[in-house]
Amino acid sequence: MATTALARGQTPEEVLDRNLAELLQEVRVVITGVQVLFAFLLTMAFTARFDELGAFGTTVYTVTLLSTASATLLLIAPVSFHRTLFRQQRKAQLVAFADGALMIGLALLFLGVSSAVLLVLDVVLGRGPAVAGCGFVVLLGAVSWYVLPLRQRRR
Repeated sequence: MATTALARGQTPEEVLDRNLAELLQEVRVVITGVQVLFAFLLTMAFTARFDELGAFGTTVYTVTLLSTASATLLLIAPVSFHRTLFRQQRKAQLVAFADGALMIGLALLFLGVSSAVLLVLDVVLGRGPAVAGCGFVVLLGAVSWYVLPLRQRRR
């Protein structure tokens, strides 16, 4: 952080403020997607065709629901953390916590999106195309969310 602060002519406190603002913006971007997916999953169990899922579909639904619910909780957690530590001069801890919560929340969201695709395509197209479609989503997500950023990080 000291190198970043010096390069930008910022104090460590200003860097923390900037980091927190960036984290909050990232939460704003991702929370809408996770909320839409979670809402879809919550209503899905009350549809007429839900009973037709079978063991595989029910298992995939459960994984999807739990991973999306967990992602929702972790992506919102920095707000609660901030409220709890408000005016306690603990911004460094907040930024560290928010960073970790977002990373884990994104991984859970990745699982939720992938398994939701598997679930829906299994119902619509059958098992084989569902696995292929889910595989494509996993590959695209892994490359765009992890491989490319980690490659850039190493440079």
